[in-house]
Amino acid sequence: MSPFATYKKLNLLYDVQDTFQAGIELSGHEVKAVRLGRVTMEGSFVTTKKGPHGLEAYIINMSIHPYQERNTPKDYEIDRPRKLILTKKEIRQLGDEAERHGLTVVPISLYNKGRVIKVDIAIVKGKKLHDKRATLKRKAVDKDIERELASRR
Repeated sequence: MSPFATYKKLNLLYDVQDTFQAGIELSGHEVKAVRLGRVTMEGSFVTTKKGPHGLEAYIINMSIHPYQERNTPKDYEIDRPRKLILTKKEIRQLGDEAERHGLTVVPISLYNKGRVIKVDIAIVKGKKLHDKRATLKRKAVDKDIERELASRR
């Protein structure tokens, strides 16, 4: 089960507090585009809004580029908000955490589970500049250690 798209800079920019798995409402041509990996998650986030059936969660700024340019509907928006399928309890928790503690909710990855497209979302806290530098430094040290171990073998 390899993901169709991932948020690659997640660990550099954020500290992950909690994760959720959610379904996502997509149209048919969007599903085909996702399966081809035509998705960009950079800069996307999750928000909650009051809807006709209570509180609803949406992904904002997730770009799904058209499957086929010529066969795409004329009114298709690449960055349109896409509704997430979560339980009421999970939606309430997402909204409370983001509002009360000043945290952000971002998508981590987009993948399929059986025939259904799912999205992993996380409640995250933004890192400060010195934290980002420490993360990059730790990554560089880990790479050096790996290279040294590989050369000794």
